[in-house]
Amino acid sequence: MQECISPARRLSGEVLLPGDKSVSHRYAMLSAISEGPSRLNNYSTGADCQSTLACLRSLGVEWKRDGKTVEVEGRGLLGLKPPAEALDAGNSGSTIRMLSGILAAQPFTTRIAGDESLSRRPMERIMTPLREMGADISAEGGRFPPLDIRGGVLRAIDYTLPVASAQVKSCILFAGLYADGTTTVRESIRTRDHSELALREFGADVAMRKGVISIEGKPALKGRELLVPGDLSSAAFYLVAAMIVPDSNLILQAVGLNPTRAALVDFLAGIGAGIRVLNMEQLGGELIGNLKVQSAPIQGGVIEKEMTAALIDEIPVLAVLGAMSENGLTVRDASELRVKETDRIATVDENFRRMGVSMEMAHYGFHIPGKQRFRAAQLDSFGDHRIAMAFSVAALAADGECVMDHAEAASVSYPEFYETLRSLAQ
Repeated sequence: MQECISPARRLSGEVLLPGDKSVSHRYAMLSAISEGPSRLNNYSTGADCQSTLACLRSLGVEWKRDGKTVEVEGRGLLGLKPPAEALDAGNSGSTIRMLSGILAAQPFTTRIAGDESLSRRPMERIMTPLREMGADISAEGGRFPPLDIRGGVLRAIDYTLPVASAQVKSCILFAGLYADGTTTVRESIRTRDHSELALREFGADVAMRKGVISIEGKPALKGRELLVPGDLSSAAFYLVAAMIVPDSNLILQAVGLNPTRAALVDFLAGIGAGIRVLNMEQLGGELIGNLKVQSAPIQGGVIEKEMTAALIDEIPVLAVLGAMSENGLTVRDASELRVKETDRIATVDENFRRMGVSMEMAHYGFHIPGKQRFRAAQLDSFGDHRIAMAFSVAALAADGECVMDHAEAASVSYPEFYETLRSLAQ
């Protein structure tokens, strides 16, 4: 599918964002293994989160969906059923990584696979700790999906993450629900804590102190009614769009502002963005508020170390902003970008080259000089939802109409993206 994106004179209006993808995955999985019904409001409409629901149905979990509300009938910790065929995680790394922690404790064998892109993403980072807990897991070539998980009795471990990853941390914590005693995960760089907050909401005993997260095994999880916050990662595209299109003024409603995710807002404010946070409140352990953003001169900056881990999903669209900033953008310590849905360093560079924008690549990052202009071009998502949306935003500031090939990739996380973008452009 192709999308044609015309340059915008300004962006104006209010945006109700889709439910946060990261939170939606976690709420669905924990609802499935809780006792009793759960009601999840503003559940993500993205294909990735639908993949999670489809996997849960294959495991015997009943759920129904009415628009953006999903009702799940929980089956308890050990109530899942053997699937009749391989689970399909689609393009969703979150699904395969986090659900594997739950599958590792089930008294049956499960195969979980994905699409061509997911099948190229290495899984050693979850396989190593799960095997240490007692799980029996095999993979294609020893490291790639599909995974064959022979579930069984798990033991608690104390595990230090070699690479910061909220998905790997979540996988271990979910497996820890089934182990006798206390499972502990240590991280040198703070990652998203949606799993810890969600586990508490469903009744798990979770302790969090600086860099150390512990969970007690065999809790009595109870179904809940919860609101999924608006997705801050999706908000990033509109925030950047408003900054690079002159005279723009947007309000993004009910956005999740979890402190482990709000690094995006802090970073943008620090380089000159005109962002204000309005009407902030706490629901289900998560902070939610409205964001008002207006176009403003951007200085540019450096993303490295802990900041890279905190902003890893937003880096493609921040690269677009960096090219139009005063001083450009430097990104370091970003090796994880090489193993996302695409090699995002390479696909960012390819689309920039098509638009006449220079970028200096390194294995673990890149530098983009500032004060550059975007030429009209034939762009490509390469099947990556964040690349599709990031360069559709760039197209708003191009010198003519751009065409995005494989634009359907955006539906992985945000099916309504192009419709919403067109409604704001003037």
